[in-house]
Amino acid sequence: MTRPDYPVAPRSDTVDVLAGRPVADPFRPLEDADSDATRAWSAAQEGLFRAARAELSGRDALRDRIAGLLATGTVGAPVWRGDRSFFRRRLPGQEHAVLLTIGPDGAERVLLDPMELDPDGTTTLDDWRPSPDGRLLAYRVSRGGTEESELYVMDVATGATVDGPVSRTRESPLAWLPGADALYIQRNLPPETVPEGEAQYHRRLYLHRLGTDPDRDDVEVFGADQDKTAFFRATVSRDGRHLVVSASEGTAPRNDVWLADLTASTPEAPVLRPVQVGVDARTGVHPGRDGRLYVFTDLDAPRGRLCVADPTAADLGPAGWRTLVPEDPEAVLEDYAVLDGPELGDAPVLLAAWTRHAAGELTRHDLATGTLTGRVDAAASGEDAGLGSIGGLSERPEGGCEAWFGWSDYRTPSSVRRYDARTGEVTVWAEAPGAVDVPRVHVRQEEYTSKDGTTVRMFVISPTAEPDAPRPTVLYGYGGFAIPMTPGYSAGVLTWVEAGGVYAIAGLRGGSEEGEDWHRAGMREHKQRVFDDFHAAAEHLVARGWALPGGLGISGGSNGGLLVGAALTQRPELYAAVVCSAPLLDMVRYERFGLGRLWTDEYGTVEVPEELDWLLGYSPYHHVVEGVEYPAVLFTVFDGDTRVDPLHARKMCAALQASGAGTRPVLLRAESNVGHADRSVTRSVELSADTLAFLARWTGLATG
Repeated sequence: MTRPDYPVAPRSDTVDVLAGRPVADPFRPLEDADSDATRAWSAAQEGLFRAARAELSGRDALRDRIAGLLATGTVGAPVWRGDRSFFRRRLPGQEHAVLLTIGPDGAERVLLDPMELDPDGTTTLDDWRPSPDGRLLAYRVSRGGTEESELYVMDVATGATVDGPVSRTRESPLAWLPGADALYIQRNLPPETVPEGEAQYHRRLYLHRLGTDPDRDDVEVFGADQDKTAFFRATVSRDGRHLVVSASEGTAPRNDVWLADLTASTPEAPVLRPVQVGVDARTGVHPGRDGRLYVFTDLDAPRGRLCVADPTAADLGPAGWRTLVPEDPEAVLEDYAVLDGPELGDAPVLLAAWTRHAAGELTRHDLATGTLTGRVDAAASGEDAGLGSIGGLSERPEGGCEAWFGWSDYRTPSSVRRYDARTGEVTVWAEAPGAVDVPRVHVRQEEYTSKDGTTVRMFVISPTAEPDAPRPTVLYGYGGFAIPMTPGYSAGVLTWVEAGGVYAIAGLRGGSEEGEDWHRAGMREHKQRVFDDFHAAAEHLVARGWALPGGLGISGGSNGGLLVGAALTQRPELYAAVVCSAPLLDMVRYERFGLGRLWTDEYGTVEVPEELDWLLGYSPYHHVVEGVEYPAVLFTVFDGDTRVDPLHARKMCAALQASGAGTRPVLLRAESNVGHADRSVTRSVELSADTLAFLARWTGLATG
């Protein structure tokens, strides 16, 4: 596989003048996916990719091993409604996880199988929530990868649809009122009522009563005075007394929160009292069964703290919050569960989930005072289960002594654990349903120093406990939106390491591995620090003897696609191969497409001259230089992607192909009827096989 003869891309002489600066955009015509020129160019790129894939030795062996390791299946933690549980599980051979329920008689029954909704496997179950009595199930599904959900309501006993579809419910909360005759939902306004090109914004919170026409009868409850990029969340307390509403602009790391007493106002017109408004912090509020208001916040605590307040107080604001579980100097508070069932007598328990440098921990506290009373072995294993991750904690809504959570690590298929506050023990509630031969790998977390002296941590998964010889290595990162890189079972990672390679995952600034300060240290004007952290990780892997000089591949998707796009343009000599998936790459025009306007708080906007300078400082598309020998690059894009438009990859691919130096290829893999998020197992396997085989070819990993 050498540098192929590339098709000539449609070009223009477009130069935008932004804040007095000329900004060239030679491949602007590729923004139009439907033009004849773009279609012809894309078809030619597909031909190039298929020809290159046919030359990847060992690709089929990689595919088969990835598929075999995914035959573990998956299982999710239960959601309880009385004696009935609801959970998702994917058995070996199934394309998607199936939603099941187990009733009081112990009988298991399938409620929703995405493959029965659509045998092509392109319909996904985006969210679901049973009613307070467990009698009904609200759920959202979307098709073709678009994530543009429709809402339905099912009768749990019969499986019959009793309401829906309700359209334009992307990212909608599903907040039931007691009695299960109504719920709060979020909907986008009808496209014809908003400015052209803004149909993906302009949301409102509505009260929807089952059996009524949502377009005619739903009552708008909140949102008319909020920014067009705002998202709304709503929850209703189990007793139906309190409504909590949260609003956040795009992906900004802050939100406003209100509380309404539904006994003092109607569900259609709740009187919302501010808990936090205009405060630069993330805060979540939960009315407890004990009459206290639980406030989970990073206000004055970037690693998080849990407070309590009086929901009847005249002022619900921060001045009235009392810290129950204080901020930890090293660990990030992620979740909590209140265990206050009668089985515990006068000693109710607060269970807290943390990440310490991205690895999961559990602690036990006195519920009344927050005092730490013990640490919990989340792994529930006498053996070394490795550094792992704890999924969200769930409990019985009416109280109890048990909590359930997911557990995963790099060496162990995902399972569900059960914590019993009476004994303090953790047991396995549900194993991954399929038994597979998982290869023996070694996992360690290493520290390294970034360009400005900051200590960064990185997981290294390898065939040996210590470097024995430099090996073909893949470095993965994300570094944005406060998303941490936590341990988890990965068929692709295990396949790579079993074949003799090393796989490293860096906890870059921009994520939340060390709390909100860590996130903000890598956003907006500080974005270059993320790239510096990544380059330093690569240099550390080579210096430690893990990575083969000239044999280091990098991989990232979405914001991680931006990361590797910047990496290949800033340090092309450091990397041999790049997999860049669903990427942002033109940071001058990113706001104009997909959900770009939601991300200006993370990146900045070209509308502000200073912020334009930040963006132009690293925008990968604008830093492709003619005559530079770049790494081998594989772009992967999905035509159902409504978050990040594939135009970014098309333009960057054309720019790299036109740069004209070196023999390593630049390829574009485009896939139809899938998007940015969930996909079928078969499609996941094929994508992973293509990307790993490409990385293997250009890093020197023998897979055949």
